[in-house]
Amino acid sequence: MQGKGLIHVYRGYGKGKTTAALGLAVRASGRGLKVFIVQFLKEIDSGEIGQLEKLDGITIVRGKGSIGFTDNMTEEDFARAREIHNSNLRTALGCVEAGECDLLILDEALDAIQMELLDEEMFGNLVRNKPDALELVITGHKPIEWVDECADYVTEMVKRKHPYDQGIYGRRGIEF
Repeated sequence: MQGKGLIHVYRGYGKGKTTAALGLAVRASGRGLKVFIVQFLKEIDSGEIGQLEKLDGITIVRGKGSIGFTDNMTEEDFARAREIHNSNLRTALGCVEAGECDLLILDEALDAIQMELLDEEMFGNLVRNKPDALELVITGHKPIEWVDECADYVTEMVKRKHPYDQGIYGRRGIEF
């Protein structure tokens, strides 16, 4: 990658955070950049994953380590999920340190931090001391003030209307 890398934050309760981040991954791959994507809190089969894995220069790690929401986790489930998330972030950091990553996407990292499922110190060290050339994308629902302060782009997706409110749940090929 040439030049200075910037920090993007896509957040809010509207649809499109992951879609925007993965669109940037496709664009970067199309220009020969190396992309590393970590998806926190996500494990279900999602249509874009198989397609992204076919593209040159894109690596994806994901997994949450348990079934269901954090409200239903046992202490053991929570500890296992936290270790999986921290391990996935350490893997990404190793790739960054080795110079094998131009664009790093941390999908749902804001949520993982707020749920205490991701080591905030390790995450904060990356955000505050990002290698100069690294482009970093962070997504999630609720803002974290210090992350917004570090960011160069902050885009908020605002839900005005959503089919979920009418009982229409995620549809294969559209929402997942």
